[in-house]
Formats: sequence, C-alpha cells, structure tokens
Amino acid sequence: MPISTLRKTALRTGIGCLGLSLLTFILFQLHVDLASAIPLYMLVVVVHSMMGDFPSAAIISVLSAACLDFFFTQPLFSLYMANSLNVIALVSFLAIALVVTRLVSDETKQAKAVLMQKDRLDSLYEVSQHLLALEPDAMMTDKFFEPFRSLFDMTAICAFDAETAEVHVLGSPTTKLQEKTREAYISGHDLNDPASRMSVICLRGSAGGKMTGAIGFEGLKDPEQTTASLALLTAAVVQRNKAFHQATDAAAAAQAEVYRSAVLDALAHEFKTPLATILAAAGGIRETGHLTVEQQDLADTIESEAVRLNSLTSRLLRTAHLDRDDVKPRMGSMDLGALVQEIARQCSQRFPDRCIVVDTPEASIELFADAQLLRIAVAQLVENACKYSVPGSAVNIAIAGLHEAVAVKVTNTGSSIPYGERSRIFERFYRGENVSRTTAGSGLGLYVARKIAIAHSGSLDLDVEEKQGGTVAFTLTLPRHTTTEDHVSAA
Repeated sequence: MPISTLRKTALRTGIGCLGLSLLTFILFQLHVDLASAIPLYMLVVVVHSMMGDFPSAAIISVLSAACLDFFFTQPLFSLYMANSLNVIALVSFLAIALVVTRLVSDETKQAKAVLMQKDRLDSLYEVSQHLLALEPDAMMTDKFFEPFRSLFDMTAICAFDAETAEVHVLGSPTTKLQEKTREAYISGHDLNDPASRMSVICLRGSAGGKMTGAIGFEGLKDPEQTTASLALLTAAVVQRNKAFHQATDAAAAAQAEVYRSAVLDALAHEFKTPLATILAAAGGIRETGHLTVEQQDLADTIESEAVRLNSLTSRLLRTAHLDRDDVKPRMGSMDLGALVQEIARQCSQRFPDRCIVVDTPEASIELFADAQLLRIAVAQLVENACKYSVPGSAVNIAIAGLHEAVAVKVTNTGSSIPYGERSRIFERFYRGENVSRTTAGSGLGLYVARKIAIAHSGSLDLDVEEKQGGTVAFTLTLPRHTTTEDHVSAA
C-alpha cells in the first residue's frame, strides 16, 4: 500500500480507537450488560466502516469484540472468547465491515465517475460558449484553440484546414503531431496512439459527410470519451462560421441555434454511451452464475440505477428540447386517470418513503390531448411534491371533472414556498434560494410544465395554504375537448 494510504488508515484507526475507548469507558461505568453492549459496539463498527477503509474497519471490529470479552463477559478482565455471543459478535462485526466498506467504495467510485463525466460536460459546454462568442475572423487561430488546451489540460493541439491546406498548431508537441494530423486527413482514418497520448480525428461537414479537415490532440486525458465530442464541436463551429460569411445576420443566428441543438444531442449521446456499457457489464457479471447473494444484489442495484439514470437522461433531453422550441402537441384521445395512476406507481417506487394517494373518479376520464407531453407535466408536479416534502408525509393527486375542463391537483405537506418567490417559480431556470442548496434541479420543470399546459389551452397555477407545516398544491387545468385546429402538429 502507498505510504499516503497507510497514513490515512492509521489515522482512521486511531480515531476509531479513540471512539471505542470512550464508548467502553461510558458503558463500563454504567454497568451495561453484554447483550446491551453488543448493538452499541456494532453501531461503532458500522459508522467506522462508512469511511470505506476495510483494514481500519477490520481492526476496529476485532478491538470491539475484544472489548466485549474483556470488559463485559464473566470473568471480567480476561480474554478467553469462550462466550458464543462474543464469537458471533466478532464474525458479525467483520462481515458488517466488509459489506459496508465494499458498498461505500463502490458508491465512491460511481460518484467519482459521475463527477468526471460532469466535469467533462461542463468543460465542453464552456468551450462551446467561448467559441460561440468568438468573431468569425478568429477561426483557426490561437484564440480559437486556447480554450481546448486550457480546459482539457493538453500539451498541444493541431488542426488541418482542408479548404486552405494550412496546419495550425498551439503548444509545443513532442510527437509528429502536425504530420499525423495531415496524414489522417489524407487517409480518411482517425488515429489513436495511447503510448504517445496522441489522438487525431477527421472533421466531416454536415453535407454528405465530406471531410473538411482533421484535428489532433496531444496529452489529452481520457481521449476515448472526449475526442469525438471535441471534434464534433470543432466541425460544428467551423461550419457555423463559414455559413456566417455566406448568409445574412438572421440566417447566421438561425444556424447558431441549430449548432447548439447539435451540441446538446452530441453531449446526450456521450452521456448515454457509458450508461449502456454499465448495463452490459452488470448483465455480464450476473450471467456468470458464480455470485454470492451480496454480489447479486450489487449487480442488480447497478443495473436498476443505470436504467433509472438512462430514463432521466432521456427525459432531461426532451425537457431541454421543449425549453428551446415551441410546444406543439400531437392531439389524440387518452385516459387521464390511467396516466395519473401509472405516474403515481412509478414515483412510489422512486420515493418509497412517501405515501402517494390518488383520488380519481370511478369512470374513466377521456381527454383530447398529447399523452406524452401531459406525462412530462404531471410527472414533474408529482416528483416535485415528493422531493420537497418531508419523509413519511403524504402526496395527494386528485382529479376533478369540471363543467368543460378537468383539473389535476397535486398536494404535498411539510414544505412551503416563501412569499417573495411565489411569483417567480414558473420562470425559466429559477430555483428558490433554500431548495437550490438542498435539492438538485435545473429550474426548467415548472417552466416547461406551464408551457405544456398553455399549449393545450389550459393553465398551471400555484395554491399555497398558510398553516402550520406548510401545504403546497399545484393545479393543472385542461379543457375536456380541444380540436386540432387550435394547434400545429409536430413534424
């Protein structure tokens, strides 16, 4: 083990021993019996194992069992381990330490992987924002490539422009980066050399896949996950700026919007690729057939959470599209009650500590609307109610049939919206000051849900009851019958 790891283990063991000594002193002074002391020592083992350091947790487990035998088992102040409870406690402590540290380690690795992916996406987004702000004359210059090198910590970056047959280099490459970049364009094949940390990828235009050049990176970390996005980003920017010189200001602005959509789709694809890999790996592990019960549970957890994250990614992508574009419902007949019941069932699985109650009329409620869009709107309201309510509270979903409309009211208790924020909660990207620090979100959910309601000639309103504990309700009101003449069908 590295010296730094040994030091951390020693420090954690010292902290655990200190806590164990304090617990032993208190319990011994209180004359606690063996049966009562075992759960408390088990709690110490569990808490210490949450640090994710199994060697340290194993030491604390053995010391805990020794303390039980030495201070709480007759005859006192002797180590015989003759009592079966002490033996069971030792085995249980070690098993708990192994399982908890393994779970913590796996969660830590997953968190690091997600954080790395987030950092990569943030860097790509920052690069795209910088490139969008550049003047067209800054193409293929140091100013153009500097964000690539600084944000992704590259040694050098090289680009070959097929239109001018020029090679542009930023940095001091230690390999034949210029030659390899030109050769990749001529041969039409990408190049990846892990030994020299050099990656070259061909740039292709949007029309017919014609190559417009090549771009090479030296010293890029994790090239398999990043080069394709950077190349796509470069190609998109080059095409956008060429179009800018050939069109009016209005046409150039429209092209920029198309570019942003392409970047968003590319980033979503890059995010889904590792999820598909995780699902395939989890399935492969389970199919080996040589797993213990704990390992089978871990494989099932990985697979179910990956499926959930994939579903959330698809939904967030759809929400982002709805944010950018005008909502154009595809109208059709649907059963609103069945839709609400399905959403309630899915949210009950995601939030098992919430009691979701659905109050629907006995007869089915037929509605002429876009089922997919309404699913997004209603699901957003129910998920918000679950996220911002306290554990153990009830979330009520009530469907009421009005004279010419139908209302879906989602109510939760245990939370409140400050008076000064109530007029802004439907604004794009707005999140309350308190919830932004405690609950993750983008600030688009209610904004998009109201857009969907308005697109159906309906409304989405907030209802806050001023009473102890706080009650928040959102009411989605939709007309019973809306003709297709009021809307433009999506292509």
